Amino acid sequence: MAAPRKYPPELRERAVRLWRSEQPHRPIAHVARELGIHPEVLRSWIRRDQADHGERTDLTTAEHEELQRLRKRVVELERANEILKAASAYFAGELDPTRRRS
Repeated sequence: MAAPRKYPPELRERAVRLWRSEQPHRPIAHVARELGIHPEVLRSWIRRDQADHGERTDLTTAEHEELQRLRKRVVELERANEILKAASAYFAGELDPTRRRS
């Protein structure tokens, strides 16, 4: 389950749009203060938006979400693999005719 978001998506869109609309760009800290958000939060939103628009080499939002999903899937598969290995070892011991039962 995703963590609850502190800021609504509408604020994020508005903040990034406000920062982008001015040329030259105002300092991020000024825009953040005006909107009542932490400057580092706005900075991360801007970086993500730039990646989504191909202006930055970071992962796009879609790529980031897919990476998170795939990492979770890897953990699930590794857990299932360990269970299957343990079951295989258990049943191999049970079916081995050279192994005596006590």
